[in-house]
Amino acid sequence: MNEDKYSYTLAEIAEYIGAKLIGEEQYRVSAIASLQKADSHQLSFLSNASYHKYLSSTDAGCVILHPEQEVLFNGNKLVTNTPYNAFALATELFKPVYNHVDGIHESAVVGNGSTIGEGVSIGANVVIGNNVTIAGGTIIGAGCYIGDNTIIDVDVLIHSNVSIYHDTVIGKGSIIHSNAVIASDGFGFAHNKVESGWQKIHQLGGVVIGQNVEIGAGTTIDRGALDNTVIGNGVKLDNQIQIAHNVEIGENTAIAAATAIAGSTVIGKRCTIAGAVGIVGHLTIVDDVHITAMTLVTKSIKTSGSYSSGVPMNKTEIWRKNAARFNRLWKSLKS
Repeated sequence: MNEDKYSYTLAEIAEYIGAKLIGEEQYRVSAIASLQKADSHQLSFLSNASYHKYLSSTDAGCVILHPEQEVLFNGNKLVTNTPYNAFALATELFKPVYNHVDGIHESAVVGNGSTIGEGVSIGANVVIGNNVTIAGGTIIGAGCYIGDNTIIDVDVLIHSNVSIYHDTVIGKGSIIHSNAVIASDGFGFAHNKVESGWQKIHQLGGVVIGQNVEIGAGTTIDRGALDNTVIGNGVKLDNQIQIAHNVEIGENTAIAAATAIAGSTVIGKRCTIAGAVGIVGHLTIVDDVHITAMTLVTKSIKTSGSYSSGVPMNKTEIWRKNAARFNRLWKSLKS
C-alpha cells in the first residue's frame, strides 16, 4: 500500500477491497465522501437505490457500486457484489490516527503487581489498579480508570474517560468509547419487609468482553451478581445502551442506541436490535433475530425472524381516535 497517508491509487484500493476497477489505475483519491458532496479527489459509493439520482451529477473521482448499477455511471468505478461492505473496508484506509502518548504518561498511576506490555500507551491522569494486566499495543486514553485484577488483551483501544471496574476481561482488538462504564454494580436489591426498605445484593461476578467488540460512548455494562456478564466476540454496541447484570450477548450481535436489557437475559448470535428497544429480564432470544425500533420484548423469542411492537406515529387527532378505540377493545370482547 502507498505510504503517503490518505492518498491511494484506484488500483491500490481495488486490491484492498476486492473490487473490479473500471477506469484509470493510477488515478488518486485522498478521502471518502457522499455522492452529493464528493469532489474529483474523493471516493464515493452507492448501496441504496434511493441515491441513484445522484450518480448523474456527482463529482466523485470514483464510485463503488454493484454490477447492476455499473452502466449508470461513466466515471472511474469499483464494481463489487457487496458495495456497502467494500465501502466499510475502504474507510479503514482513511481512518484518523488516534493521538496517543508513547509509553506511560508521567501523571498516570499504576498499582502494585500490574503488568504493562510492550508498546502500550497510557495517557495523562490514567489510574490503573493493582494486579492489572495490559497486553502489547493497547492504547488507554486520558482520564481512564482500570480497576484491580482486570485483564486487557492486545491492541485494545480505550478512549478517554472510560471507567472499568475490577475483575473485567477485555478481548483483543476491542474498542471502548468515552464515558462508557464497564462492570458497575448491577441493580440488585432484596426488599426488606420488616423495615420497608431494600437490602443491597452485592455483585460478586465480573464482566467478560470478547474479541473485536465495540462499545459506544456512554454505554453501561453491569457486572454479574454471581456469574459473569458476557459480551461475545464481534458484538457491536451503540451509544447509551444499558446492559444489566448477568446478560449474555452472542457473537456478532449488533445493538443500536438507547436499548435497555434487563438482567439475566440471553441473546443469541447475529441478532440485530434497533434503537430504544426494551427487553425484560430472564428471557432467551435465539440466534438471527431482528427486533425493530422501540419494541418492548416481554417474553422469550424462540424462532429466528423479525419482531416488532408499539404504535407508529400518526397525526395527533388520528392517534387519539385509535387510542380511544384500543381502550374499548376489552369491553367489546367481553360483550
